[in-house]
Amino acid sequence: MLPELTGIQAAPSDCRPLGLHPNSPSTRRNNQPFWRPGLSERISKISEFLLQLDALKSINRRSYINGGERLENSAEHSWHLAMACWAFAELFQEEYDISKLIKLALLHDLGEIEAGDTFLYSTNRSDAHIEERKCVEKIALHPGNPIGNIIGLWEEQEAGESKEAKLLKVIDRLLPFLHNITSEGRSWQDNGIHKDQVLKMHQFIEDENYEIYVWFISKVEYAVEQGWLNGS
Repeated sequence: MLPELTGIQAAPSDCRPLGLHPNSPSTRRNNQPFWRPGLSERISKISEFLLQLDALKSINRRSYINGGERLENSAEHSWHLAMACWAFAELFQEEYDISKLIKLALLHDLGEIEAGDTFLYSTNRSDAHIEERKCVEKIALHPGNPIGNIIGLWEEQEAGESKEAKLLKVIDRLLPFLHNITSEGRSWQDNGIHKDQVLKMHQFIEDENYEIYVWFISKVEYAVEQGWLNGS
């Protein structure tokens, strides 16, 4: 269940910062009081909304960060994906809507707050989006949510048809792979993953970005040579 925020109360209408005179420029602007009716109520509501988003930090993934130090959580992954998509968009110098790209990355795993993370090599990946969408809808309908297009953006990244969504899908698949390389295949070994599985789940990258795919193949072969990935 999504967490509820308690203990936050609206400030009284006559409340002002300590030490400020009620008629000072800091407390009055355009003859309006520093605290306006309804102002603190909307801050309380958006605070509740933000704490619901904060629950994504509690969802652990299967990837190990910092060379195997600990498991990554989904909020960390979302931030990393946003930065990575931005960086690749700048690197490729193509006509990406970077603002939308970053938004797609930041919200792409919101549904995991209730549905949990679905492992890349899980057999039930095809059904994961059903529960995730229910959670995204609940978040979008939160009374403290001021963002009007959460569901539309989530659907766009899920469909993977726009230019930005296609790049996001590639980078979303690339980052866990990087973590496996830097942790010497720890997640692969924990879950008994073989080379043919890795190749299958990354095959689509060949059509989306051949330069990344060539680099990926070279790293797969290196991982097998090092004994980090089962090549059978």
